[in-house]
Amino acid sequence: MNKIKALVFKENISGIIFVMPFIIGLICFLVVPLGISIYYAFCDYNILSDPVFVGLKNFKTMLNDELFWKSLSVTIFYTVVSVPLKLIFALIVALLFQKTTKIAGIFRGVYYLPSIIGGSVAVAVLWKRMFATDGTINQILHAMGVEKTISWLGNTDTAIWTLILLTVWQFGSSMLIFLGSLNQIPRTYYEAAMVDGAGKWRQFFSITLPLLTPTIFFNLVMQVINGLLAYTQCFIITQGQPMNSTLFYMVHMYNETFVYYKAGYGAALAWVMILIVGVFTAVLFATKKKWVYDGGF
Repeated sequence: MNKIKALVFKENISGIIFVMPFIIGLICFLVVPLGISIYYAFCDYNILSDPVFVGLKNFKTMLNDELFWKSLSVTIFYTVVSVPLKLIFALIVALLFQKTTKIAGIFRGVYYLPSIIGGSVAVAVLWKRMFATDGTINQILHAMGVEKTISWLGNTDTAIWTLILLTVWQFGSSMLIFLGSLNQIPRTYYEAAMVDGAGKWRQFFSITLPLLTPTIFFNLVMQVINGLLAYTQCFIITQGQPMNSTLFYMVHMYNETFVYYKAGYGAALAWVMILIVGVFTAVLFATKKKWVYDGGF
């Protein structure tokens, strides 16, 4: 019995040693920074001097901060518009690639590639050049007979749509997830539907779409979170201009923290965004039972 206890103890020690790097990293790079940021959110802190506790002052300042409300509205608009478009395109392409062919894998890789590099600085710079007044998009329009030069990034009506278009272009990851779920739907369902005389549209809305709702829900939650936390597109392409019409919340938080050296206020902005993400996620989960089919295949 003692030998068994000693062996179990050694195994437990070995397990602890193996997971210790993860535990240390979790504490040092997540738990401790979160605790510090909570404290800074209630402080007047400019990075260069010691923090001074001011209570709820930072949160009260938000209520009168026009850029806070502007960036929040821009970010929510960006998320509400871009996420459905992204998922729709992803589903359409997944349906087109559902049939297995010799070159299907190549096309899937090509469509997935933007999702890998789409959030990079290089692609953001390329996108900025494409939509410049002398960029590729205007040159194509001129070749098609459009004489007017459109200032895509300098117009408050079009600037935000260039960022939305970039996000929609990165639908590859969602497409692959949809494709995997489509391949899991039993073919017997469609065969039975065809015997009953159901057409392609009826099969899609009665079989495919209901069985895809768990995948749609997963993609929706992930993309909503990504949309609310978007940063690179705005910071590299527009920096919130023109007239703050593309100012994302995360860029506003960055500016307050590292440009104006209001680290305490920036920490408060960060925690407000965490609460906003939590609210959006909670709403999605609260409505899940009303439209998501969890019966399995």
